[in-house]
Amino acid sequence: MEGERKMEIMTFERDGKKIYGELYLPAGEGPFPAVIMAHGFGGHCAHNRPYAEVFAQNGIAAYIFDFIGGGNDIQSDGKTTEMSVLTEAADMAVVLDGLAAMDEIDSQNIFLAGQSQGGFVVSYVAGTQPERVRGMVAIFPAYVLQDDARKRMEGRELPETEEIMGLLLGRIYAEDALSFDIYEVIKDYPGPTLLIHGTADQLVPIDYSRRAVEVFPSAELVEIEGAGHGFGPQDEEKSVGLALEFVKDNLK
Repeated sequence: MEGERKMEIMTFERDGKKIYGELYLPAGEGPFPAVIMAHGFGGHCAHNRPYAEVFAQNGIAAYIFDFIGGGNDIQSDGKTTEMSVLTEAADMAVVLDGLAAMDEIDSQNIFLAGQSQGGFVVSYVAGTQPERVRGMVAIFPAYVLQDDARKRMEGRELPETEEIMGLLLGRIYAEDALSFDIYEVIKDYPGPTLLIHGTADQLVPIDYSRRAVEVFPSAELVEIEGAGHGFGPQDEEKSVGLALEFVKDNLK
């Protein structure tokens, strides 16, 4: 039977800016294992609610949040021109610190999960702070974004601002994307890793995840036949189930 759960709004702060988020707690006494979920480029935390609800109904706490400057419809502070994958990774690190310090949360069992650019960001955080992350789920992770930045910037100066997919970005976005190689980072994350990617993804070709699964020391890739970037209801349900099963299987 599905357990009761409660949701409470919980905010954190990085460099004086508010991070808005929602904590979904299972029924009963903690400490609970937890999943921190990251939204995609220009998105917001509501995109991760289907996952958070299911985790909480199954005894796992979930925290979903808006990145600072992460999109046009966010409830966190910050402008999109201040956002990059590294500022988002810094947000995620603040959230990780905050949750690990809570009595209700089992700090030995904190998982990270993310969709699209959020999948890239959690991969970066796991690779740079591996001892703190029990396991990781990356859903159609946007490992392509560094190649995209290289193509956009080829033969020209980094612009002060640029618009991508309806989002006004600052120079920091391309600058930070070009400052490292995500595949060099993920090789340093030895924990259990699940990649979920659609075979018909036009925005982030699945080949990027096929390469990543070879680079992560302990990863599995589930390919969802015919799915694009962003899953329809049926594929999302499958993805939620896979993520839940993965977390349950990898608890300490």
